[in-house]
Amino acid sequence: MQTQHIITPPTPEEYGNNMASYVQQARTEDLIEGLTASYVYITGMVQGLTEEQLLYRYAEGKWSIKQMMVHLIDAERIFSYRALRFARQDKTELPGFEENLYAQTAKADARDINSIIAEYTSLRTATIELFKSFDEEALQQRGIASGKEVSVRAIGYMILGHEVHHQKIIRERYLKA
Repeated sequence: MQTQHIITPPTPEEYGNNMASYVQQARTEDLIEGLTASYVYITGMVQGLTEEQLLYRYAEGKWSIKQMMVHLIDAERIFSYRALRFARQDKTELPGFEENLYAQTAKADARDINSIIAEYTSLRTATIELFKSFDEEALQQRGIASGKEVSVRAIGYMILGHEVHHQKIIRERYLKA
């Protein structure tokens, strides 16, 4: 039986400058604890919102909260896939993805928020179990994603920091009184 270990933050050498902001926003010494707390926070934040609030855009061309939630799901799924590939020592360079195209084609605004939260819940559970399955050797593996070298550990912290970034946007631009 594998002993549960704490997944500590990556060093700056484990990720590119373009990823630093997300990694630094994670602000936790334990990735699994951070992913769990962030899940509780964001689902609590959006569950009680009205449909009008969920569809609100603070400016022309900006996403609704529903679109942002589906964006978080898409990004987490892609980042987790990258982590799995690199943890298994697959050295294939992985391309970036066009987040605005994904948002435009996902039809998030037509979905019920409970469906979005259910998908998010399943994905977050899978992400946590995936990262818990990685030993220290797997966490240190690196690969090229979006043209930059990144470690598996850093990808986990990017997932968390990316979500924290969007939580802040929701609080400051969508839910401020």
